[in-house]
This record gives sequence, structure tokens and C-alpha cells, in this order.
Amino acid sequence: MRFEVWAPEAERVALRLDAGTRPMARDPRRAGWWVAEAPAADGDRYGFLLDGDEVVRPDPRGRRLPDGPDGQSAVVEAARFEIGAMSQVTVLQDAVLYELHVGTFTTEGTFDAAAERLEHLAELGVTHVSLMPVCPFPGRHGWGYDGVAPWAVHEPYGGPAGLARFVDAAHARGLGVVLDVVHNHLGPSGNHLPAFGPYFTDRHATPWGAAVNLDAPGSDEVRAYLTESALAWLRDYRVDGLRLDAVHALADDRALTFLEELAEAVDALAAELGRPLFLIAESDRCDPRTTTPRSSGGLGLHAQWNDDFHHALHTTLTGESHGYYEDFARAPLAALAKTMTRAFFHDGTHSSFRGRRHGRPVDRRRTPAHRFLGYAQTHDQIGNRALGDRLAASLSPGLLACAAAVTLTGPFVPMLFMGEEWGATTPWQYFTDHPDPALAEAVRAGRRREFAAHGWAAADVPDPQDPATRNRSVLDWQEPGNSPHDRLLDWHRTLVALRRRQPDLRDPDLAAVRVAFDEERRWLTYRRGDVRVAVNFSPHPVTIALGHNGMRVLAAWQPTDPPGSDGRLHLPGESAVVLGP
Repeated sequence: MRFEVWAPEAERVALRLDAGTRPMARDPRRAGWWVAEAPAADGDRYGFLLDGDEVVRPDPRGRRLPDGPDGQSAVVEAARFEIGAMSQVTVLQDAVLYELHVGTFTTEGTFDAAAERLEHLAELGVTHVSLMPVCPFPGRHGWGYDGVAPWAVHEPYGGPAGLARFVDAAHARGLGVVLDVVHNHLGPSGNHLPAFGPYFTDRHATPWGAAVNLDAPGSDEVRAYLTESALAWLRDYRVDGLRLDAVHALADDRALTFLEELAEAVDALAAELGRPLFLIAESDRCDPRTTTPRSSGGLGLHAQWNDDFHHALHTTLTGESHGYYEDFARAPLAALAKTMTRAFFHDGTHSSFRGRRHGRPVDRRRTPAHRFLGYAQTHDQIGNRALGDRLAASLSPGLLACAAAVTLTGPFVPMLFMGEEWGATTPWQYFTDHPDPALAEAVRAGRRREFAAHGWAAADVPDPQDPATRNRSVLDWQEPGNSPHDRLLDWHRTLVALRRRQPDLRDPDLAAVRVAFDEERRWLTYRRGDVRVAVNFSPHPVTIALGHNGMRVLAAWQPTDPPGSDGRLHLPGESAVVLGP
């Protein structure tokens, strides 16, 4: 087997394979690379010794870390990736995504246990499972955004073989798989990359310290390291798309940005494999250039999360006005209407939260609606609250049904967060499992300090290191069979099926969306082709002059008659209806 590692600043590199050590030679074809060949079998432990250091460091490109981030790598045979034939996976334009955290989707917190619940998702009607990060991180339980090995899979979840089995099981049910990857930082614990070479640079300051090196000397190899790891998920595990965490935090001053390079490489791989692959960005820039094709001067990513839509919907539902909700809460239905027709609320407008103007307008004639994901809840928007409380903790089933209607029949590619489909009452809190006591205390104190600034007592903020915090966040699979959860689940199934049946609900023409609303009476209607949706966020019945009759009820949360001959619709409080020809 050939072992290789990039260590451009090292004078000597040795391979430690099980109990033996052998020197590595410089690769004459690639500057900074070291190579060695040795017999090895699946599961054999190995690592590298740099310049006589006694610390055996794991392979930066290793596929498996069976003993955690500070342990040695393990050889993974190619047979681990020999998974079954793929079913036809829905294209992004027609997709409905389901965000899932492996460690709390089930009590067991493994890929295999999650795979046993895939039939639930198939019956729900979603098309893609969007996995939160699965790269190794310290301890057993965590969100995954502090991963340290972008090529490997968290061992407690089931390691590489477990992920391969999960993808195989999803594809067997016609479900695509999206994987969340983090390129903007690594660590803070178990990160051995700096010992090998200039993976980081102090040219830029970030919330996590030195920035990932995308533009300083040595950055060509760092970019290749990240790009090739991304392609490995898509090629070797047959993942269908990647969600790129916080791309706005990528410090990159080069003329050709890393994101453009990555998008080009993914498009080339899609052409080579003959199947669609996509990249979804998380970005807070409100910049349509993120998804504008490269031929038109954009970065060429395929879609981006739309937090503005979430913020407008959230303030409409809850009335919250703190932090970044402030601008949306002044006229929430107007904000919601703007995002549904123009994608971004902040499109050059003043942001009170930022203290400046923010965003850029979307060209609705050239930008299809499926460039954006719309959602009422995500791991961030729940877990970054002090108590990790979901909408179900404070809203009635009727308002949850309203949120589902707007999300699943709106113009954007919909996404649900696990358990949302039945109004799960379990919170989703911030939890960690750092073995380093000093780091554990720093995380605990930092979390409490963050919320103390907003009036929270330290004792009321869940301790991230307490195992009970993770356990509270595990879904309760008994809930879907009980009222009112069963009714909410049926409503979500109905809306997802309706989106699949009605082409108008998947129409990418953002400029064709027509919205009307009454801020005071708290109703909103919108038209998508021949389909009309009416939502009453008020607890009181309303009468809405639709100006059109002859429509039938396609779906309704509460019994609702179609508009009468006068074109008026009588809608019960906290309810929604979908009408069509």
C-alpha cells in the first residue's frame, strides 16, 4: 500500500505502521510530499512522525480515526465503499430536504439506527436527508462543527462503513443524501494539521483564531486538500450534495476564490459520473452572486440557505424582536411578503443588527427560486437559543400548521428540521463532550456569558458538557403516534405530496409569485400559477376577498369552504388552505 503525506517544512518524515517504523522519501514529482510503500490491511493503525518527534500524528487525509482525533489513523480498504446501486434521486429544483443530526435522531445516535427510521422519511415524502457534519470531533456527542479531520467519519456514529451503509439505505428508498461540511475552521481540540504544514494563516483574524489558509503561501495544497475531501464524499460515498457551512467566514483574497474552484470541480465530477451533484451554501451576506453562474461572474454554487425568509416567518409566528429579528418584526407580514417575492429582505437596506446597509438585490428574472432554501426551523435557529426551544414549545398546533404551509408551498426549496413534521416537543440544545477539562469549562463559561448579556441567569442555561443536555435533545419517537402530533404529521405529508403533484408549486419563476397581506388582521395569501394559498396567523376568523371563485380546496388545516360566488374566502383562526382549479 502506498502512504503519502504533505509536510513541506519537515526535514524528515517516518511512517509508523502498527508497531513498525520506516522512513519516508520525498516525492520527486510533488514538492513537499513524502511517500512510502508497505504491506497493510484494513484496520491497521498508522500515523506519521515528523523530524524525530515522538508524537505519532494521524494522517491528514486518513479515512478513519477509530480512537478519536488524537489517535492514529486506520487503513480503510476500498471495499468499505462498495455500496449498492443507486435509485433515481430527485433534482434540487423539485427537492424537499430534511435536516438530521445523527447523534440525536435516535437514542443510539448511529448511522445504522438512523437508517432504521428512513421509512418514516420516505412516507413523509421528503426527497433528501441533509446530514449535519459527520467528521471526527472530540468525545462522543456534539454538533459536529468542531470536527478536525475533513476526510474521516466520526467513529461513534459508525465510521466510514456506517456512513456508506446509511447512504446505501437512503438511496434504496429513493432518498438523496446531503452532507454538511465545514471548511472555515477546524478544532479547537485534536487538530494536528499545523504540525504538517501551513494549513492556517495569521493573515486573517477569525472567531476561531488563525484562518484556514486559502490565499497565503502554501494555499494551493490547502485548497486541494479541502476540494479533494469534498469530492471524496460525492464520489466514494455517493453523497448527492454538500452543504457548505458559513462560507462568509472563508477568508480568501485570491482573484479566483476557493468556492469557485470547488464549484467547478463538483460540476466536472457530476459530468464524469453522469449524475447531478450540488453545493448549498450557508451565507449571511444576502449576496445573489453566491449562486450566480460562474459564466455570469458569480461563484457558481447551486443554492443557498435563505435566513431572511426564516427571520420574517419567525417574527410573524412569534412576535420576537430581539437581535437580528428587530428589522423583520416592525412589519413581519410585509417582510415575509418581500422575501417570498424578492428572496432577500436585506437587499441594500439598513440592518439595525449590523448597524449598516446590508445585502444586494436579486435579479428575479434571471435567478430561479430553487437557488434558495426556505425553512421555519434549522439546527442553528433552534440550538443557538438559550434553551434550544423549538417553535412547538410556544406555538399552537394551528400556527405550526401555518408555518408548514408557507414553507412547503412557498417558492423556495423547502427544508424541515428533524421532528418538525410532528411538532416535536423535545428541545435541541447546544451540547459538547470535550475530554479536555479546561476546554470544557471554557465552552461552558462562554455559553453562559453569551446569554447573560441577554438577561439569562447562568443556572438557567443548559450545561453543554452535561450528558443530560444531549439526552434531552434526542427525538421522542413515541410522539408521532399521539395527538396533536399525529395530525401535524399528516398535514406535513399532505403538503409535501401536494408539492410533488402540483407543478405550479415547484415553478422556479420568482417574479411570478404574487402576494397580498393584511398586517393588522394577520392574514397572507399568495398565488403560484393556478394555485392559491391563504394563511391566517390570527386566532380570529377572517374573510379574505380573493376576487376569484371556481376553485376547490386541495388541502386545509381546518374545514374550509372554497370561495363563494363573490370570491370571498372565510378562513378559521390559525389555519391555512391551499386552493386550486
